[in-house]
Amino acid sequence: MERTIVFPHFAICLNNQNCEDLITGKVYQVLPDELAEKNHHLRVIDESGEDYLYPANYFFMIELPQSVAQALMPSLSVVSVA
Repeated sequence: MERTIVFPHFAICLNNQNCEDLITGKVYQVLPDELAEKNHHLRVIDESGEDYLYPANYFFMIELPQSVAQALMPSLSVVSVA
């Protein structure tokens, strides 16, 4: 069964091995990237404020109530996707 990700979406970092710009236990915004997903990666806005690809198994995808997601958005970097 394939899972469809609805954006904005968030994930908790579970592993930051060799990744200086990720903090274990922190919630990150995930951006849509179908090619990355097919290759088992997620496009995440990390601590640098930029979006980068990271292994999907470094994260646990979470669904947040709309009010919580909106509350998090000002504290997260917003990147426009072309």
